[in-house]
Amino acid sequence: MTSITQNEVQADRCGNPPSSMFIGGTWTAAAGGETMESIDPSNGLAWTRVPAADGTDVDRAVASATEAMAGEWGATPGPRRAHLLNRLADLVDRDADRLAAIETRDNGKLIRETRPVMGQVSAWLRYYAGAADKLAGQTLPTGDPNYLVYTTREPVGVVAAIVPFNSPVMITTMKVAPALAAGCAVVVKTADQTPTSTLLLAELVEEAGFPPGAFNVLTGPGATVGDALARHPGVAKVSFTGSTAVGTHVMKAAAEHVAPVTLELGGKSPNIVFADADLDAAINGVVGGIFASTGQMCIAGGRLLVQEEIHDELVERLRVRAASIRLGDPQDPASEMGPLVSEAQLEKVLALVASGVAEGATLVTGGKRAAPAAVPDGYFVEPTIFAGVQPDMQLAREEVFGPVLAVVPFRDEEHAIELGNDTVFGLAGGVWTKDVQRAHRMARRLRCGVVWINCYRNTSPHVPFGGMQQSGFGRENGPDAILDYTQVKSVWLELSGATRDPLTVPRG
Repeated sequence: MTSITQNEVQADRCGNPPSSMFIGGTWTAAAGGETMESIDPSNGLAWTRVPAADGTDVDRAVASATEAMAGEWGATPGPRRAHLLNRLADLVDRDADRLAAIETRDNGKLIRETRPVMGQVSAWLRYYAGAADKLAGQTLPTGDPNYLVYTTREPVGVVAAIVPFNSPVMITTMKVAPALAAGCAVVVKTADQTPTSTLLLAELVEEAGFPPGAFNVLTGPGATVGDALARHPGVAKVSFTGSTAVGTHVMKAAAEHVAPVTLELGGKSPNIVFADADLDAAINGVVGGIFASTGQMCIAGGRLLVQEEIHDELVERLRVRAASIRLGDPQDPASEMGPLVSEAQLEKVLALVASGVAEGATLVTGGKRAAPAAVPDGYFVEPTIFAGVQPDMQLAREEVFGPVLAVVPFRDEEHAIELGNDTVFGLAGGVWTKDVQRAHRMARRLRCGVVWINCYRNTSPHVPFGGMQQSGFGRENGPDAILDYTQVKSVWLELSGATRDPLTVPRG
């Protein structure tokens, strides 16, 4: 590992990234003075350094958010919250290139992917800005004319948003846009590997004019910071995106103080291709579903279920397509696949590839570490396809979080449903067919939170997103997501002014 001082020149491409945490409207070091490196996965070199927070910093951040709720932010009306979110969206659009470049440097995602994502970020902010001034309660009939009863919706309180490495700014926005629109204060915990793009988002939050403490960002190891944040008694709600194993821990930690959680966890999504499908479209969907973002997506279509009649043709066409994918510097718009986020992730993916070989699956293409000419020391792995995968193999059951496709043949619709639902996960699924009736039957019977028909990976702020089973619970996006950041208060008002004996049972 080359030291950070020898590699500071690497930051020039992105400008000087933020190197402090954002707590209570102030840029600050960690209380203990510790720092940690952020590694560029395209070359394995440290390119910047950020604070390594601890429990003291968690206390500081939660206290600042609590103070904001009791002060200026808590008194900010819906129309003003909407204005601030729209202002933030404008700033994200203005700085989209820099946000994209920093995120690409941090996690290795292609610049051709991160740049369009920043345009989506502003769309999410504007969508929930439109909801900020529309939260309302109801007037409720009780059958007793002596009472006026109504409800109000109030912000749930301080929200902990714990985000993963694969799309930090987008996933942060999916959580904080509805939370801020609802009037909650937020403490964001960045992924260990990818702290800097979210810190840049905090710069824009500050410029937009949000009151101090409404938005806070902590950087540091998840095992200490994320755990302390999830179990902090001052946190009223936790929204977590990440692995099922860590999500289970977060849920237990939040349960200690009875805080509700939204969990968007792992997946092993089936992408199902019937013999009558448009194969050109299906191939594009399969490739995008597993090799985009280097397969580091919770929604990755890692299990390709192919009807037997077209199995060999589809596998061969996919082999040719995968072998032609251009690996390279993720900052180069010509690159078609970037590196994995870290050396640890590289080792995990290669271990699962080895398990596929050991269990008897057929390695169709790929399977090795790659060394593109421009960035030979990065954490690259070849686009990999296995055929002959059996439902009980590790490749068919475990989330790889890498560019590894497991192909499983199926006989008919019933067999496809059986295989598709043969998983502990339930995040997403894809169906490729020209039979519209079959498409709807499949969508109804697949146990997952999202089903794409003749498409894959589509998302929108308008459409709820989340999983079933061990892929988590709760929904992000959509018109109702903001309600998860509120709580309902019921108010009873006695209208008659009459004095009643509380020990007398009314007649009638």
